[in-house]
Amino acid sequence: MIDFYSETDFNLEKEEQVSKWILKNITSEGYEEGEISFIFCDDDYLHKLNVEFLNHDTLTDIISFDNSLGRQINGDIFISVERVLENSKTFKTTFLNELHRVIIHGILHFCGFKDKSDADAKVMRSKENEALLLRDFV
Repeated sequence: MIDFYSETDFNLEKEEQVSKWILKNITSEGYEEGEISFIFCDDDYLHKLNVEFLNHDTLTDIISFDNSLGRQINGDIFISVERVLENSKTFKTTFLNELHRVIIHGILHFCGFKDKSDADAKVMRSKENEALLLRDFV
């Protein structure tokens, strides 16, 4: 089950279509859906998590906590709506496109993709782009 929560006044549009799109990407990577929660928040909320759990004193757009069991995807994905908006301006894209990129970025981490090295980041970006092309609701 994929659930969406908000710690701000943000509400995700087209939750059902977004859930189906996420599931399509999970299954295309050979995984199955478990319990996945997306929590939309602001910079302060995500910064506190970053400091407390990762010991990183920086702003970020996403933090994912992977609780997957074998090939079943389980976990919590926290997304700063403020950071996504800022990044959409920086990268000259729409807010929704950047939001969807970040949403699928968290899922790809749960599917085993990394982004710490340049080579891994290139693969991650390619997988994000493939996933964005699978959307039929934008």
